[in-house]
Amino acid sequence: MQHADDQQERMRATVRAVFDAAVARAHPSGCLPAHLPPVPATGRMILLAAGKAAGSMTALAEAHYLDGGLPPERLLGHAVARHGYETATRHIPMVAAGHPVPDRGSIDSAARALELASSATTEDLVLVLLSGGGSANWVAPAGGLTLAEKQAVNKALLRSGAPIGEMNIVRKRLSRIKGGRLALAAAPARLLTLAISDVPGDEPTAIASGPTVPDPTTMAQARAIVARYGLDLPAGVKALLADEASETPKPGHPAFARSEFRIIARPTEAIAAAHAAAVAAGYEVHDLGADLEGEARDVAASHAERALSLQRAGQRAAILSGGELTVTLRGQGRGGPNQEYALALAIALRGAPGIVALSGDTDGTDGGGGEASDPAGAVIDATTLARAAVLGLDPARSLAENDSTGFFEPLGDLLRTGPTFTNVNDCRVILIEP
Repeated sequence: MQHADDQQERMRATVRAVFDAAVARAHPSGCLPAHLPPVPATGRMILLAAGKAAGSMTALAEAHYLDGGLPPERLLGHAVARHGYETATRHIPMVAAGHPVPDRGSIDSAARALELASSATTEDLVLVLLSGGGSANWVAPAGGLTLAEKQAVNKALLRSGAPIGEMNIVRKRLSRIKGGRLALAAAPARLLTLAISDVPGDEPTAIASGPTVPDPTTMAQARAIVARYGLDLPAGVKALLADEASETPKPGHPAFARSEFRIIARPTEAIAAAHAAAVAAGYEVHDLGADLEGEARDVAASHAERALSLQRAGQRAAILSGGELTVTLRGQGRGGPNQEYALALAIALRGAPGIVALSGDTDGTDGGGGEASDPAGAVIDATTLARAAVLGLDPARSLAENDSTGFFEPLGDLLRTGPTFTNVNDCRVILIEP
């Protein structure tokens, strides 16, 4: 019994170390400095940052330029991150805004970003530092939409179970900054976007809703998404989605003539770092890729079947996957896709010995109420269901109520990392001993 306990504790430590390796690989400190451009010869450097990594990216960038001799009066900008993700900066103002549901900080930050971009001349360089969460941090309602109406749209999209890419197609039609419109404001200045990707396939138009790149999606697609999920939207939103004037700028638009977009950190690189850590720990890695999508509970059931099959084959293995899973809300509980995945995985594994798993969001928060203290995910092992039974917890009922936080919290098995100041989507790790 002591051997089994020791093995389980070792596996729990290893699964966390593998996850931490993925997060470390994506932190801006290791990937941003090499991409920072030279300062313009005579103009200003206008730095605009939004998303969960905005604070860490801004602090690194301003230190690079100020310590490199750029006079402070030639460096201006604005940075916004979700509440709790702010970082101390020396020169660029740093504020917080709501995520996943925007707030007044989102409105004010978008207005300031558009103001600064619009002030740029051909002599200036507009440097945009983007990361996941930027969609909610930069909100500039189109037409006469109010913040309350934008919040209602976000809530409806989040509850629908729609993938993030589809959510963004709708959001772009309701904004004065998303879908390439920040680039419209910055033209004719030179524009460089450095982005940390949190989307499957690293699609630039999907990262923070693509404020600086042309948008190939259409109004017809946005309307089809609304119909497919039966979204109940405010009248003002419906009017904008019916108006062809709400269409976004397309490839070939002159506003993008002096614009460049670079991805500096990708989910694939984070999963590769996790892969290396698992190999170093002595596991044969089964890498399912960095772009998985699907309903969290369904993916978990499939992964449990694979894990049990590998165990029956006598393998000492690790199953790794990234991407962003979805949860279709049916109950009134608390949680996020990583916690729901972990709960469904525990149910499907039925207490199988020798298997430990972790599912976490690399940004440090998974679902929750928008607080920096929200859990990043959860950890399960062979004792999860037995310990739950002792506490009177019913895993099937918790899953039905989408209450994975309520299940894992009393067990002490929530993954709590705090803000990581980066975001390359989820990292799921299953360790299997024969």
